[in-house]
Amino acid sequence: MSPPSIEQLHTFHAKDRKIFSKLVLKFSKTPAESLLIMATWFWLEDFFSQNILSTILALSDPVIMALANEAVLCFQCLDSSEQPNNFNQIPLTAELLAKDISLQIFHKHRYSAIAGIRNFLTTVCSRIFSDILQRALPPSSSYPFVTRLRHPLIIPGFPHPTFGSINVMPDVVVGDNLYNNNLFPCSHGLWGWNASCIATDNERTMFITFSRGFPVSQAEVKRFFTKNYGENCVEGVYMKEDNKNFLNANGNDNGQQQSLFAKLVLNSVATVDRILDGEKIKRFKSNGKHIWARKYSMTRDD
Repeated sequence: MSPPSIEQLHTFHAKDRKIFSKLVLKFSKTPAESLLIMATWFWLEDFFSQNILSTILALSDPVIMALANEAVLCFQCLDSSEQPNNFNQIPLTAELLAKDISLQIFHKHRYSAIAGIRNFLTTVCSRIFSDILQRALPPSSSYPFVTRLRHPLIIPGFPHPTFGSINVMPDVVVGDNLYNNNLFPCSHGLWGWNASCIATDNERTMFITFSRGFPVSQAEVKRFFTKNYGENCVEGVYMKEDNKNFLNANGNDNGQQQSLFAKLVLNSVATVDRILDGEKIKRFKSNGKHIWARKYSMTRDD
């Protein structure tokens, strides 16, 4: 099946494009913030299986603006590993979804939300809003046609510290045809987004640590998490042995080596959120031995 044309994408996402145009061109929100607002709403639609963007478009401009400001609070609360304190910050969003949702609940699903928003940015927003962004952003230097196709738009605010980079290639009109060179790696993204097809291994990985003198095996780690979070929740456990011999529970050096940490690759980002349950670090006990679990960080843990 051939990928959809730009015109087909614009038609399919006509309502989304109208909302984005309002954010950027009418409400004068920055392109970066507007992209994150739309990606947050896309993720909320997917997470709660509700068509909220059609409802948003039918609302008055002041209400749309207020909802957009609440969406900003939602994605900003994901920047911190600390839970937000105020329980009444997104009342309009809760009413829109007809759910008892708060920033605390949003933060409880932090890693699912980050992965989802990031992927909506890169697989949907980068394709369907490129022409609107060209109108909103300052004009760039004039490139020859072929060169212009190869230069992504410069969007102040990206790369984002939480959501990463977004690659938006400009639309170029040649005769009666509209061209766009945006890469689109996952066919589900525009016609029915599927988080499982685009979550990376790093997004699904946790960092596990153990106490010296109380060795925990790979099999024991897998057995503990599959017992508590589902038979198929663990894809792999990767350990590296410490160079030092460990002392057993009686304080004796038994000449063996112990792994003090492991990487735990799970079946989904949602399982990461289930394990942490809104906490930065979670402590467990398996056969009398402590296990500490937190989200894996490629820059910190490699």
